[in-house]
Amino acid sequence: MPEVTINIGSRPFQVACQEGEEHFLQSAAALLDHEASTLMDQIGRLPEARMLLMAGLMLADKAAGTDDQLKALEDKVAQQEAWIEEFQSNPQPEPTRVEVAVVPDEVTQTLAELAARAEALADAAEEKAAAA
Repeated sequence: MPEVTINIGSRPFQVACQEGEEHFLQSAAALLDHEASTLMDQIGRLPEARMLLMAGLMLADKAAGTDDQLKALEDKVAQQEAWIEEFQSNPQPEPTRVEVAVVPDEVTQTLAELAARAEALADAAEEKAAAA
């Protein structure tokens, strides 16, 4: 079983761990050391046991807050999943029928002829107005 030296609050500790778990131990020790350093910056030098207790309590408080956030997010996801399930279980609405009027070719041609006549009349009126 490997022994790892970790530093908590600038104090070295020899800790044994399972083979291959050294990295996890170092990560956990870094979290605890961060809390211990924060305590020492705020309070000053503390007895070892008190420093470890307070740092552990601070980490536990953070973990509890994270657990609360996780629970709230899990509840939100469950609610969203229920809404999705409800939406998917509802029958699809019938498509709305839209009728589009079809303009016969004869009407289109007649309108084009009327537009051409109107333009010719407008041109003639402009010429008379310009001549006068």
